[in-house]
Amino acid sequence: MPAVWQKFAPGLITAVVIALAATFVSEHYGGPQFLYALFFGISLNFLADDPRTRPGVEFAARTLLRLGVALLGARITLDQIASLGAATVALMVVAVLATMAFGAWLARSTKQPVADGLLTGGAVAICGASAALAIAAVLPRNERSSQFTLLTVVGVTLLSTVAMIVYPLVVRMAGFDASAAGIFLGGTIHDVAQVVGAGYIISPEAGANATYVKLLRVAMLLPVVLGLSFAFRASRGSVRGTPLVPWFLLVFAALAAASSAGWLPQAAVATLSDVSRGCLVTAIAALGVKTSFKEFTSLGWRPVALLVGETLFLAVLVFGVLFAWR
Repeated sequence: MPAVWQKFAPGLITAVVIALAATFVSEHYGGPQFLYALFFGISLNFLADDPRTRPGVEFAARTLLRLGVALLGARITLDQIASLGAATVALMVVAVLATMAFGAWLARSTKQPVADGLLTGGAVAICGASAALAIAAVLPRNERSSQFTLLTVVGVTLLSTVAMIVYPLVVRMAGFDASAAGIFLGGTIHDVAQVVGAGYIISPEAGANATYVKLLRVAMLLPVVLGLSFAFRASRGSVRGTPLVPWFLLVFAALAAASSAGWLPQAAVATLSDVSRGCLVTAIAALGVKTSFKEFTSLGWRPVALLVGETLFLAVLVFGVLFAWR
């Protein structure tokens, strides 16, 4: 055990310190925690090739990433989903699948891999940076995979922040009531924190509705990632002994079932949610360390076009359906 600790400790501690610095800056000065972790990590890219830090950075970027996604399941309950009603659930399912399909089509139209469109589409449609990291874990990997995933994290976080400011104005101009406003905000903004912020700008009722709708989208992370895992299993170069279902999806499902059954007290749910976010921030910090800014910018404008196009598609789709329901 001491030998294992000595192998992973330097890189792992580096990623944790970056994550703590990002959290401090975010809590005291505002701004997206994930973005700070990413850019702080990129500034220390020289550590990626250091043999002392490389093993721990790799561990944080892969294992802690999967653990963070797995623990998201504790936030999901069937009661929350059922309380939304069949029409809202159906709208969100269609919106998520349609946005990912649109992303795949847009990627092919702009001569990018379909997998890129599924990654960005899933990030936009489900839960922002967390979904991007989870989906990237089951897609085929190449020399640009890490950079593309990080660009997706950056883009979806920035767009989510913009949406938190703009979308409350949109629902007020449209004259939506608290229920419709909550469905729109929870169904279109990418990250959970921004959904909560935007919803409570309108009213406490809109904030609660938006949060439940957003958690429904988070719940779709399990079937979407599971489906993509099966779809891309062969192209990932799977070998005998590789599990059909990644372990982090099994843990996600188990925690969601335990939370739905009432076996997890609220204190445990809150703790697991905090640990999940801590793991994800640390993983993004490690991914940042592995990425040089030159490689990051070499991806060009097409990934940005994917994210903007998918964001607009999702917003127009949900807004149009809600407007027709009035």
